[in-house]
Amino acid sequence: VSNHFLSEFNMVCSPSVKTEVVETMGLFHDIVSESCENYFQRYRRRAYVTPKSYLSFINGYKEVYAEKLDSINEQAERMQTGLSKLMEASESVAKLSKDLAIKEKELAVTSVKADKVLEEVKESAEAATKIKLEVQDVKDKAQRIVDAIDIEKQEAERKLEAAKPALEEAEEALK
Repeated sequence: VSNHFLSEFNMVCSPSVKTEVVETMGLFHDIVSESCENYFQRYRRRAYVTPKSYLSFINGYKEVYAEKLDSINEQAERMQTGLSKLMEASESVAKLSKDLAIKEKELAVTSVKADKVLEEVKESAEAATKIKLEVQDVKDKAQRIVDAIDIEKQEAERKLEAAKPALEEAEEALK
C-alpha cells in the first residue's frame, strides 16, 4: 500500500533508500497493529488501526517531508547566497589589499620626495636667513657711516659758521 502512495511522491534520495522507506512504513503499521493487540491484552479495551489511519499516517509523512524539504531547500539557497556574498567579499578584500599595497608604495615614494623638498626648503630658508643677516650687517655699517658723515657735516657747518665772520672780514679787507 505504501509503495503505491509513495512511488509517485518526489523524494530526494536513491531508489534503495526509497524502497526502505516504503518497507519501514509497512513495518510501522505492523508495529502499531501489534501495539493495539497488546493494549487490548493489558487493558481489555480495543484500539483499531484502520486503513484510513494508515493512509493518514502516509499523508502526514508526505506533508512533513514536503515541509522539511522546503525548509532545507530554503536554507540551502540562503547558504548559497551567503557563500556567494562571502566570495564577492573575499574578492573585494583581495582587490582592496592590492590597491592598498600600491597606494602604500606610492605614499612611500611621495613621502621621500616630500622629505627632499622639505630639506631643500630648509636649506633655502637657512641661506636666505644668512643673506638677510649679511644684508642687515651691511645696512647697519652703512647707517653708521651715514651717521658719522652727518656728524662730520654738522661739525663742518659749525666750523663754517664760525669761520664766516672771519671770511667776511677778509673779503672786506680785500676791497
